Amino acid sequence: MSYELQILQATRFKVRPTEADLTTAAGLAEADLLAVVEPLLAAGMLRRMGPRIAITAEGRARLETLLVTERVGVDQALLGPRYLRFRAVNADIKQLITDWQLIGGTRPNDHTDAEYDERIVARLGELHEGFAPLLAEIIELVPRFAQYPHRFAAALARVRSGDTAWLARPLVDSYHTIWFELHEELMGLAGLTRVQEEAAGQVG
Repeated sequence: MSYELQILQATRFKVRPTEADLTTAAGLAEADLLAVVEPLLAAGMLRRMGPRIAITAEGRARLETLLVTERVGVDQALLGPRYLRFRAVNADIKQLITDWQLIGGTRPNDHTDAEYDERIVARLGELHEGFAPLLAEIIELVPRFAQYPHRFAAALARVRSGDTAWLARPLVDSYHTIWFELHEELMGLAGLTRVQEEAAGQVG
């Protein structure tokens, strides 16, 4: 597995992550993370901004090269059907997030109706369990994605414990943030653009 790719991609997704953010995204211990990050800093592909790390133009160029190489190595005949199945689950996740934010599709959810929110959380749990086998099949094709089950499970556990910000809050490793990142990864591997996915109603 290329942790160089893993770290560059995570830094791009998270814009200015901390080292702790990167250890979570990559599933690396702090010492192992530094063994990857320090050479990237020295090569000018990453740069420190106080306690945070940002990807540079050189890092983006290197990342694109690594992603193209990865895409060439993935069996598209196997990825295609799995991505179509992912799209079906994606539609359910999109609807769940909409229902979390809007009651009846129009009224903002102020989260004072505990029973309503509990039903949404229960649906998320069902979707999570149902998606697990497909995610495992995707990881068979792309071992770099092995950290996703742990990240999804951690976010779901926080939501179930009552910290519902971890369902859809941006800029943290919420369930929806992780889902967004996985979708972006799969679009790239399938050679699709966000414009194409938007036209298909798959982005939201």
